[in-house]
Amino acid sequence: MVTAPDCIGTASRPAAPPGAVPWVAMYHSVDTCSSDPYRVTVTPERLEHQLAWLDRHGLRGVTVRELLAARARGEGRNLVALTFDDGYADFLTHALPALRRRRFGATLFVLPGRLGGLNSWDPLGPRKPLLTADGVRAAAAEGVEIGSHGLTHIDLTRADDVTLKSETADSAALLRELTGSPVDGFCYPYGTVDSRVVAAVRDAGYGYACAIDPGALSGPHALPRLHVGQNDTAWRLGLKYRLHRLRRRPVRGV
Repeated sequence: MVTAPDCIGTASRPAAPPGAVPWVAMYHSVDTCSSDPYRVTVTPERLEHQLAWLDRHGLRGVTVRELLAARARGEGRNLVALTFDDGYADFLTHALPALRRRRFGATLFVLPGRLGGLNSWDPLGPRKPLLTADGVRAAAAEGVEIGSHGLTHIDLTRADDVTLKSETADSAALLRELTGSPVDGFCYPYGTVDSRVVAAVRDAGYGYACAIDPGALSGPHALPRLHVGQNDTAWRLGLKYRLHRLRRRPVRGV
């Protein structure tokens, strides 16, 4: 069988110096899906290949919390934070077993205002079930870091002050009650963020927050991420990683 060449060889293993762009990979759903207009789904087989690519290059998937702690010590050159947005029920059935086999960690950003519901914010579908409260607790019990994706998956840059506080502070309180653990991380729905939203997230007590492309914003509450999808073969994954490092500015304080 012919395989695509890897872009990063063993001799050129990524070794980001302090202040360089952290590698935070963004996943959503892991399942088989015939229709995926928003590119939020990877098949279990594709995820296995992508995790194997990391493993082959001496890279280890971890939680965002672990990545940031390692970077604060001047370490973590071989760490990649794996994040899964929205809290789809298929995380337990497909993503978690694959992570377990590699002994990788991950951060799961969930919506405590939609537990047991559906991804109704995606008008074109397909409809996907979200984790229940028991499902979130089960993931946390397996060592998965649980973070907030807001309460209901709205564009926070368009929210009024009362709604913004509810989506940030109230979601953290609900998740702390649900899991019995601190909630360090936040993830901006749709990746949309501005300085007002960053301030609300910081005021709510989060230690970090993940965006996609935060533009001029920088720091632990505006972490850029690399979207990983179904089309990302080994060759594409290596290329996207290189472009991510070139196109994203260094993150202040990380």
